[in-house]
Amino acid sequence: MLRTFQDFEAEPNKAKFVAQAIATYKNSDMYQTALLADEYDAQRNPTITEAVRTIFNISGQRVKDFTASNHRIACNLFNRLNTQRCMYSLGAGVTFVDPYEAARGEADTTKEALGQHFDHVLREAGYHALIHGVSYLFWDDGQVYDFTATEFVPLVDETDGSLRAGIRFWQLDRTKPLHAVLYEADGFTKFSGESGELKEEAEKRAYKLTYHYTDAGDVVAVDEDNYVALPVVRMYGSRLKQSTLVGMREAIDAYDLIQSGFANDLSDCAQVYWILENYGGMDDDDLRVFLDRLKLNHIATADTSAGGKVTPYTQELPYQARKAFLDDIRARIYEDFGGLDVHTVAAGATNDHIDAAYQPLDENAADFEHWVADAVTSLLSLQGIDDVPIFRRARISNQKEQVEMLVQEAMWLDERTILRKLPNVTPDEYQAIIDANEDEDIARMSQSANAGEGEDGPQSL
Repeated sequence: MLRTFQDFEAEPNKAKFVAQAIATYKNSDMYQTALLADEYDAQRNPTITEAVRTIFNISGQRVKDFTASNHRIACNLFNRLNTQRCMYSLGAGVTFVDPYEAARGEADTTKEALGQHFDHVLREAGYHALIHGVSYLFWDDGQVYDFTATEFVPLVDETDGSLRAGIRFWQLDRTKPLHAVLYEADGFTKFSGESGELKEEAEKRAYKLTYHYTDAGDVVAVDEDNYVALPVVRMYGSRLKQSTLVGMREAIDAYDLIQSGFANDLSDCAQVYWILENYGGMDDDDLRVFLDRLKLNHIATADTSAGGKVTPYTQELPYQARKAFLDDIRARIYEDFGGLDVHTVAAGATNDHIDAAYQPLDENAADFEHWVADAVTSLLSLQGIDDVPIFRRARISNQKEQVEMLVQEAMWLDERTILRKLPNVTPDEYQAIIDANEDEDIARMSQSANAGEGEDGPQSL
């Protein structure tokens, strides 16, 4: 049973509570699923890694087949699909002003308040929220940090489920000390020691410290202050609030097993196999020895003096059926995840076809962006800022078709609208073109005025 904020308040020994909360969390489904998701994300499928090919011996016992190949081929679909969903919404970063207004020089003060590396940290946190189901954004000293579900224990309120406190923990390996930081609304406390017994390193201190110095540079006073709420914000990856590995793992395992099995069959399949005739004296053990010699040495002795005959035959693997299954299950993984398989978008496809292919990705992106925006606005509220992020989705399109349609509409549109709708003109280029055109208009008007005045001054009729 996971520990809650009420459990934390009821325990007088905070060091003991932190150690027990970490141990309990490590046995939870959320933590174990997050660890498993990291393995699939790193293209280390545990199902394939632990697979061992076996056979039944003459006694009916299952034993490892030492003569069989054991290729372990893991696909990268889990990483590919989650990267696509994350980068589709966050690849270009977020902004809090219109990109065209920003190109005109309007400052994005909200973005500046979030720190220099905010976009990078948000992408990391967003990706972890997808593969783990949840991640955490920690605000401290003008910067935001990403805590993953494999290093943070949430302490939620039993009444409304809100995040009231949390414990971040890390350990280089089992032989090294365990370190933990307890985050509360009124400050944080550091702990360290063995996994089963932690000790408080220092008393709880506030998040914000202001130092006062003498003329000589000595510290004479320190003011402590905290934020209006806990400076740790929870961010989910979807409305399901669970890892994207749930439901996808079985399909990926099936895909990898078929791939690996096909590679193993290619290795184990002899280019020629033999049919033995008039060798009735061979029992099962003799036949197995004969086959093992063929596999290992590619040659075996046979007695043909009694009319025995060994006939070679070629063997072909069932390739088409396996390829069709792999294509089908790959398409099913993309469909269930709501991803865009670029191989399904034909060259020269119209924008209607491209939009239809993007529809599942757009729907999931809207859900993902809702939770990202919720976390970002909560982060801004810690600083007293009321603003909403703007997402810039990265997608392909038939630019030629867009330009042709814009040319047909140009007579009803002004210059600024046309430039905004041109797919190959960025906001920065848009403003540069506007400025250049205005400069040309001013220069042209100046030349016309000078030509009208002439060398001897204004002319009259």
